[in-house]
Amino acid sequence: MSGRATRATSALDRLKARTGNPRYSMARTGAGHFTLSEGAGEPPLCPPLELDDFVAFVNGIAPLAPRRVSKLDIAFEKQLTKKPST
Repeated sequence: MSGRATRATSALDRLKARTGNPRYSMARTGAGHFTLSEGAGEPPLCPPLELDDFVAFVNGIAPLAPRRVSKLDIAFEKQLTKKPST
């Protein structure tokens, strides 16, 4: 599988996890464009799209999962924004 298809497949897997709908299906045209449908045999939800446009479309369907932030991440952010003392 090419890197292009892997990136599109990863976007599709994230969509399935965010929505809880395992039926979402992706198809790749002979020209290398991607389409998304709500299940195999269903009409496409978008016209054939280039990889970047397809990933953006898929990411726009459901909100992205919130990023996990640890205590160390918060402490590091505070240090980055600390003002130098004069």
